[in-house]
Amino acid sequence: MKLPGFFSKFVKINRVSSDYVLALDIGTEVVKALIFKIEANEGKGYITGVGRAEQNRGDMTGGSVADIGGVIRTCEAAISQAEEQAEVRPQQCIVGIAGELVKGTTTVIRYERANPRVKIEIPELKNIVQKIQWKAFDKIRQQLAWETGQSEIDVRLINAALVDVKIDGYRITNPLGFQGREVAISVFNAYAPMVHLGALQSITSGLGLDLLSIVAEPYAVARCLGMDNETEFSAIFIDVGGGTSDIAVVREGGIEGAKMFALGGRAFTKRISSELSISFDEAEKIKIQFSGKKISLDMARNIEQILRNDAEVWLSGVELSLSEFSASDLLPSKILLCGGGSKLPVIKKALQGRNWLKSLPFSKRPEIRFIQPQDVANIIDHTGELTETQDVTPMGLANLALDLAGEEGALASILRRAVRVIQN
Repeated sequence: MKLPGFFSKFVKINRVSSDYVLALDIGTEVVKALIFKIEANEGKGYITGVGRAEQNRGDMTGGSVADIGGVIRTCEAAISQAEEQAEVRPQQCIVGIAGELVKGTTTVIRYERANPRVKIEIPELKNIVQKIQWKAFDKIRQQLAWETGQSEIDVRLINAALVDVKIDGYRITNPLGFQGREVAISVFNAYAPMVHLGALQSITSGLGLDLLSIVAEPYAVARCLGMDNETEFSAIFIDVGGGTSDIAVVREGGIEGAKMFALGGRAFTKRISSELSISFDEAEKIKIQFSGKKISLDMARNIEQILRNDAEVWLSGVELSLSEFSASDLLPSKILLCGGGSKLPVIKKALQGRNWLKSLPFSKRPEIRFIQPQDVANIIDHTGELTETQDVTPMGLANLALDLAGEEGALASILRRAVRVIQN
């Protein structure tokens, strides 16, 4: 029986449960908190609490934390809303990370075995995986050192996932017990500078939460549709947030890599503010009305004209990011959009233009569509409040938490241990 008033609220806040997990999407503009219950037997997650709180300007810059204390206060507000609705307080959380210096790449190692008739066993597999991980780690450190101009930048591995395993060209899921000469294993790794990871760890510690995992958000979005085992599925995922745009390329069911650049919805708001000589908050309202087609036709045309150049700059960032994936193969002809900034009409219109496609190897003009919350695999919203494309990213984080809670195969277990070695 529920108690009325103050006592009801007191009971809700203090009911702690290990069956529930918190997904925390710390965006440049908004913190989103989802509380969900994991049903391991079903392989599903059920969302029972949703909370949102606007960030104070200056607390976040380009997807990265600028003021830890300020972000903690905003997170507390969002989490409190979710807890009150769910009537439970989770102990563990999964947190997304984004920003220009967050890198994701797939590394492939082809290993020729001395005796192809001998069955592959655990020690040999460990050796192959460790070689992949150290090779990838050295490569990403060199890339970040070149981009930042700092030779000794402290880079940490965030998360890793198997993309593909082949023996003599034959695709398999678990190489243990197989024979063959050439073993090819592809692993996706996401990295971030320690300064960013440390900030998120400080935030979760300040919130009194156990950190289940920190996940690169473009990876979470790329996995959200549950197409991992669909070898025919290929797509480009673009998550347009407040301060960054995150891009992930998936080929034949496996994620090839992820890129991020520091241009999102906030830049468009600033442009409206500057051109119309109004405050940032007023400009944000107009931008939202423009995205929702809730302003007059004349005003909409004016806003579109104001944002046209910024949309072209944003598109050049997409083009530059995708050019790094196009060296070996044709790009997927499907572009899937999510994030609050993706709703701006000028974003889709820019992607539909023909000129930028000429410099990239698309086999045909790409189909462009939005990812909706109901498209996210294995996550069921019991609150009815997740209805926008901006809700996809935290739902993607929740979907990844199911993997962490479920059983893992031998190769995934080996990979997890290799990750821990590199992280330490």
